[in-house]
Amino acid sequence: MPTRRTLLTALGATAALPAFATTASAHPARRVPRHAISIQLYTLRGIIGDDPEPVLSALADIGYRKVELAGLYGRTAAEMAAMLRRNHLTATSTHTGLDGDLDQVIADAKTLGHRYVVVPWAQYATIAEWSAFADRLESAHRVLRRAGLQAGYHNHAHEFASVEGQRPFDVIAARTSVHFELDLYWAVTGGVDPIALYHSLRPRVRQYHVKDRAPDGGFADLGKGTIDFARIFASTTVAEYIVENDQPADALTTAEVGYQYLCNLRF
Repeated sequence: MPTRRTLLTALGATAALPAFATTASAHPARRVPRHAISIQLYTLRGIIGDDPEPVLSALADIGYRKVELAGLYGRTAAEMAAMLRRNHLTATSTHTGLDGDLDQVIADAKTLGHRYVVVPWAQYATIAEWSAFADRLESAHRVLRRAGLQAGYHNHAHEFASVEGQRPFDVIAARTSVHFELDLYWAVTGGVDPIALYHSLRPRVRQYHVKDRAPDGGFADLGKGTIDFARIFASTTVAEYIVENDQPADALTTAEVGYQYLCNLRF
């Protein structure tokens, strides 16, 4: 594991990164609020190892004040909450399954200060299975809502492919009242216009995974790919803009580039 000093030394190399131009930069009107910028820790899983604290410290030094969790890295909820507090971070959101012990999910969420509890993945072969999943999700959502939490669903591309003449995403939307954490990379990969999808679901899209798409279809750091985030953001508004890259070449550079991109973007 790198020490905090080596992490920050590595971050120093990003000081020479170029400014990010956008198609809307000639007539700036809006920007992403800094308090709405977060990062999914899955992006940094390769360097977190069994000690999240140096990475959390480096993220705080970049400027992040929010993170989204994807597990606790062997810590208890109380231990992770203390670690976040020491680094002046809040974990407003988490990825977790909801088919298990909901009492434990709720207890951990309360300890960690979550607002959103998001199911990150589901895949089934039939519409009947998708419908049953959606009903279980809605049932869990009702329990979480009584506890003051919001259940959500995070998409990939396969939910937009037809199964027995229906899109699984539409099944989830119709059979639940959960909010959606719209992964922009996977929506575009699935052939969906994020703006049209947002407005068809309004006001249920409350979080974005802001993930760029390379020309070859792979993952890219923000501003290095082909997705026109300025166009999307100009027509929509969400509570959280969560930086993510599923396969970063350098996770801390990805975090730095993503934060600066969202801070500098005008639309």
